[in-house]
Amino acid sequence: MKRMTVIISLFLMGWIRLSAGPVQDLIKNSGGPEDYPHDKLLILFDSIHVRVMETGLSYINTHRLYKILTAKGAKELSVIKYDYDPLSAFAEIKKVVIYRASGLIEEVDLSKTVDYPAPARAIYWGAREKMIGIGRLEPGDAVEVYLFKKGFTYALLAGEEDDERYIPPMRGHFYDIVEFWSASPVLLKSYQVDIPKDKPLQYEVYNGEVQSSQVFSGDRTIYSFTKRDIRPLDYEQGMLAWSDVATKLLLSTSPDWKAKSLWFYNVNEEYGSFESTPEIKAKIDKLLVNAKDEMDSISILTHWVADEIRYSGISMGKGEGYTLHKGSMDFTDRCGVCKDKAGMLITMLRAAGFESYPAMTMAGSRIDYIPADQFNHCVTILKLADNKYKLLDPTWVPFIRELWSSAEQQQNYLMGLPEGADLAVTPLSPPENHYFRMTCSSEILTNGTLKGTLTVTAEGQSDAAIRGLFTRSSPSEWKKLVENDLLAVAPLAQISAIDFGNPYDYISNPIQIKVTFKIPEYAFITNKELIFTPIVALHPFKRGMSHLNFSTGPENRKYPFRDRCSRLVELKETIILPAGFTVLYAPSIQQSDGSGASYEIGIKQSGRTIEFHERVTLKKRVYDASDWPSFRAAVMEQNQIAQEPVILIKK
Repeated sequence: MKRMTVIISLFLMGWIRLSAGPVQDLIKNSGGPEDYPHDKLLILFDSIHVRVMETGLSYINTHRLYKILTAKGAKELSVIKYDYDPLSAFAEIKKVVIYRASGLIEEVDLSKTVDYPAPARAIYWGAREKMIGIGRLEPGDAVEVYLFKKGFTYALLAGEEDDERYIPPMRGHFYDIVEFWSASPVLLKSYQVDIPKDKPLQYEVYNGEVQSSQVFSGDRTIYSFTKRDIRPLDYEQGMLAWSDVATKLLLSTSPDWKAKSLWFYNVNEEYGSFESTPEIKAKIDKLLVNAKDEMDSISILTHWVADEIRYSGISMGKGEGYTLHKGSMDFTDRCGVCKDKAGMLITMLRAAGFESYPAMTMAGSRIDYIPADQFNHCVTILKLADNKYKLLDPTWVPFIRELWSSAEQQQNYLMGLPEGADLAVTPLSPPENHYFRMTCSSEILTNGTLKGTLTVTAEGQSDAAIRGLFTRSSPSEWKKLVENDLLAVAPLAQISAIDFGNPYDYISNPIQIKVTFKIPEYAFITNKELIFTPIVALHPFKRGMSHLNFSTGPENRKYPFRDRCSRLVELKETIILPAGFTVLYAPSIQQSDGSGASYEIGIKQSGRTIEFHERVTLKKRVYDASDWPSFRAAVMEQNQIAQEPVILIKK
């Protein structure tokens, strides 16, 4: 195995060329299913070589050698796919060779390569896939693949000349994000950049170690990075993105985030992305005719864009990628992706007299400090009268009471300002801003029937979770959906009244649902005992408590994790008991406070009345692994109380 690794290393560094014999030796000596019992494929080497031109145009050659370990691996590799966007990249499958376990070597006929639209949902920008079917494979076979691409990741403005479209948005600059992790084991991964010497390249490795070197070659510099024996990481429920926990390499010729901020500002101002029209101004005047103050005007415009510009990404010609489409186009089409919604809001805010700009962020993962373009989302910022900047996100707040979604707290962002800006992070949102409250006034009859009224109220992201029951479904289904949430914990429930107001009126008040019910045979009755669990302890409307979906099996976690949002959960039930009964057993009051969560849960009796309460505070959206014990304890205690009934005894 050591000799094989040395041969691969020499090959990847360009010191030797492998003939069929050495390749077959590598395949033979690389191990089999017994060495990788949990894997379908083994990657013997993954080599990427990038040559960067003065304009920033990149030529990328990829060379991989796969070994098939199982029948599932054979099926997975039966078609080679290579994704690209024709607006910004040219891609080609250069060569595919099959090494049969029997010793036979076959070169795949590339004339059968097809070019299909890539699968898409909600965003249809013309991404495509080059594909070649390589037929039946068997465990023990190996496949060698050569790929070529020129261009970059994100599209901007299509140029007139052929290669112009492949030059990156920040002309003359280069960046890349290299994943040194894999779903299959990799014996050796190599990444090499050959770049003009006058382009200083800064880089950093995160979440692990990678061997690196730098060599001068005439007027160019060659940077090489290698990592051996890459094993798939174990998945943990709710863990952060792989890019936040697995080894990765970031490279960039951009000097800092301020330079990127200035470029982002200038490219959109020069394009005229935020120019208003008489039609837009007329709409703004109509919307703001009764606006009370600054924040009321901002709220009205943000929610109009959020609700009235449909999220639907279609190819609109010039203006894809980092250049935002013009507000006039968005206003006419009434659809677009995040950057279109953000741009439409900026256009309207500016026309209304506000100072507003775009910002880039990364929904779902961290942005690290090397200024490689780690962005997948666009939002809006504006300067308030007190000169403080405020974040707005019309993409994530349709039918949500917030102007900036707190599901994006603890998230990095970069503002495109005329003076430039550094990378920033959104603050924690206090749990009480996202309360979920469920109260119930109930009575247990002597025959075991429970009757009462259950009330749910919620705010912030908890409001969004509950309101989504209505805004994501047809009005004809609303009552049934509310019933289902109660029936999920009490199948015999008979519901006599449901009131949820107008769910589309999310501005006036937080969501509120009232359910009047009767549940026959709810309590278990013997000659002297009555046994039951408070209905709120069974957690109906669990959609407002996403933390309860976490598995509490693992005592410790290796990686950070995340929940929907910080949250305050308050559950209360006042239960009138049948005459002559007193509490024989009730769960004792439990309480705890930790870095991730705190809770207090308990029951107390006063005369014929029992009062049950749960108060759980979930303090973050993104948690460190060290927060897991307190978070886990809160979930376990809530789940435990649902399994621990109250026992009443007749005097």
